[in-house]
Order: sequence, then structure tokens, then C-alpha cells
Amino acid sequence: MHVHILGICGTFMGSLALLARELGHTVSGSDAGVYPPMSTQLEEAGIALCEGYAPANLEPRPDLVVIGNALSRGNPEVEAVLDLGLPYVSGPQWLAEQVLPGRRVIAVAGTHGKTTTASLVAWLLESAGLAPGFLIGGVPRNFGVSARLGAPDAPFVVEADEYDTAFFDKRSKFVHYRPEIAILGNLEFDHADIFEDLAAIERQFHHLVRTVPGRGRLLVADGEPALERVLAMGAWTPTVRFGEAAESPWRLELERDDASRFRVIHQEGHVDEDAVVDWPLTGAYNARNALAALAAAHACGVDLPRGAAALSRFETPRRRQELRGEVAGIQVIDDFAHHPTAIAATLAGLRAATARGRLLAVIEPRSNTMRLGTLRERLAESVACADLAFWYQPPGLDWSLEPVMAASPVPARLEQALEALVAALVAEARPYDRIVVMSNGGFGGIHEKLLAALKEAHGE
Repeated sequence: MHVHILGICGTFMGSLALLARELGHTVSGSDAGVYPPMSTQLEEAGIALCEGYAPANLEPRPDLVVIGNALSRGNPEVEAVLDLGLPYVSGPQWLAEQVLPGRRVIAVAGTHGKTTTASLVAWLLESAGLAPGFLIGGVPRNFGVSARLGAPDAPFVVEADEYDTAFFDKRSKFVHYRPEIAILGNLEFDHADIFEDLAAIERQFHHLVRTVPGRGRLLVADGEPALERVLAMGAWTPTVRFGEAAESPWRLELERDDASRFRVIHQEGHVDEDAVVDWPLTGAYNARNALAALAAAHACGVDLPRGAAALSRFETPRRRQELRGEVAGIQVIDDFAHHPTAIAATLAGLRAATARGRLLAVIEPRSNTMRLGTLRERLAESVACADLAFWYQPPGLDWSLEPVMAASPVPARLEQALEALVAALVAEARPYDRIVVMSNGGFGGIHEKLLAALKEAHGE
């Protein structure tokens, strides 16, 4: 079968392309913006990419078109699909029908940390020899790909997004997955382009809760009022909490301030066990992600000591505190932070792990919520753990970052040209500094441009 995917370079749709190829289909796709790491993955898999959207991309005619949620009516290729009467489905529907039947599905949901937590679950299962399948909204470096089928009888881990499914299906993606185990990691307002308020998102999360069978398990973070409201709407599945609360069956105790070493305590029923995790990641939020993953893996038969040991070999997914390079003792770090809470958590974790040198935050407000300016009042405070903040006003952002810069709790500057931003960073940076670039897009290739400029400035 020839499957053609619209929006193929999105993290979700690109992952679907890999699964379709692994199933033996001929796969092609179109997208308006092509950038790594997804474009690299697809090219290495031999999947044909069309730059831009046009009716001609549908020749030869595919047997099925999978349409991503970034595509709307009026798109020339979408219009051609409809006019030609070609069969089409959404990405989540295709996954639910072609990959998930008969599998034990583990869905990872939450406003933040889904990619890292899903990667952690997959790695713990892999380390235990279970050969899981997975679809993750990033590239886990322990695997090198964002998706694979895994063994036919193995669990399947899916990053469960609350964003809508397609222009013809406005339900959240995750209602399609029918998980046996669902991780609910956190919940706050996001996706202001499609949700009116937090209550609207809570209703979608409850739709997910409704799909988890009674024989399954809900793993729910403690200390999350929005998640408690979701459960108050009704839950028919055993619910197990994780976090720092003394009454939670799964809890952690930090043994280092930067959370690079912590103790996991599991007390559930007749089970009373603990283990120490010593791993390369930092930040209390990452420790909570690991705790959720350990609980999910444990439900699949992975014992706690084995899981804790495996975490020492875990590598963060691409674009999650990923070190892109170092020049003259200056590190350039890439992070996907796309929300004030995520920005603050990332910087707090890096601050705790920074023994010397400064932390320079470089931020592009690019997500749909950021572009709408819905959370702009929280942006200034989100960089409190940095030493300096560099804000980039991207083209198309129709509100000014000047007030954010003015309210900054740390010295800040604003740039509107990428070249000027790179030059300012090179002029400011000195040995032992860590430059953290935060965006949910390609950011104009700033990482490589910055590293090249640093090499030129320092004669390397």
C-alpha cells in the first residue's frame, strides 16, 4: 500500500511514517517546513519528502492519505485530497487501527515532560529485554529513532497529546489510543489556540480516563489540583499516585540538590521496596518523570532495582537539554521548552547543576500559545534562574516582547534579527558559560550558527 502523509515532518506524523515503512508500506509525504531531527530520520529511512503542499504531490495517487492536525481546509493538497475522493484518515486513527490492536498500550499524558517520560518508559522496558514498540514526539537517543513497532507481543509506549486530532476530528489525539496504563504527569493551561480555558482541557483528560479499562492502571502525579479535578469527574480504574507526598505509593527523596541522585520508595499493598537512582540528568522535574516511568515499567514486570540501574544509562531525547557543542569552554544546549513552566523548570535544573560559569537563556516564543500571548505575563519570571536572558522577537509574533524584557528579574536584551542575536551571544559569552537555547522549532539553525561563530571568535 502507498501511504502519503501530510505534515510528515512533524514529530508525530514523521514517527507514523517510520511505523508505516516498517509495516512494509510505500511511504511519501509533504510538509512546508523541513528541519532536523525528523527530516534526517525520514531521509535515512528512504522516505520521499515533498517540500511544500501541492496537488502534484499526490501523483502517483496514494492508496491512503494520512492528514496531520496542522493541516486545514484551504490547504491546496488537502483540497486536492477531498476533490479527488482519496481515502484519508487522521494520524491517531491510523495508529489506533494499524499498530495498537492487541498491544498493551502505555500512554504518557501531561502538559510537560511527555517526551522524556515516554522515552524513559521505553528504555526501562528495553533494558528488561521486553523489546517495546513506541511512538514518541522526539528522538530518544538510546534508540536513535522516534518510533518502532517492537516485538508483536510487547508493550507499546505512546506519547499521548491532548492537542486536537485533525481538521475533521476535534477530539484530543489521546482518546484514540485506548491505553491499559496511563500516566498523567501534570496539567495546566496550554494550547490557547484550541482550548478556551483549563476546564476544557480537564474534560479532554477525563475522556482519556474513561478509555482506560478496569483491569488497567492510572498513574497520577500527586500535588496536581487539575488532575484531582479530572479524577473527581469519575474514574473506573485503579489509581496509583506518585511524587513527593508521604501517602503516595511511589515517592522520591532527593539525595542531591540537582536531583542527579535520588531514592525511590515504593510502598503498595504488601510491597515495600526502595532503590537509589544515580543518573546523568538533573532537575526535580526529571526525577518525577523517572518515578512515573519506573511505576509504569513495574506494572509491566520490571523490578525496581533493575529499573533504577537502567536509568544510569539513560540518554535524554534530542532537544531535551541536549548538548549541541562546546567551544572554548562555552556550552551550547538545546531545549524544547515552549511554556513558562517548562522554561522555569529547565533553568532551575541547570542552575542547580552549574558549579561555575553563568547560565544564558535564549528564548524564541514560537508555540501557538506563545504566539497568542496568552501566557506572556508569566514569561519574565520564568527566567529568574538565569544570569542573562536573550529574547528573540520572531517574524509573525504580533505582540512586543519589550514589556517582558522590561519586567525581567535578570538582565535581559531583545533582538529581532537572528544574526544580531548570534553576535550578541558571542560578544557576551565567556568560558564556563552555558547557553541554553529554548524553542519548539528550528530557530533558524541558531545552534550551528552560534557554534560556528564561537569557533571563529575563539580561533578554533
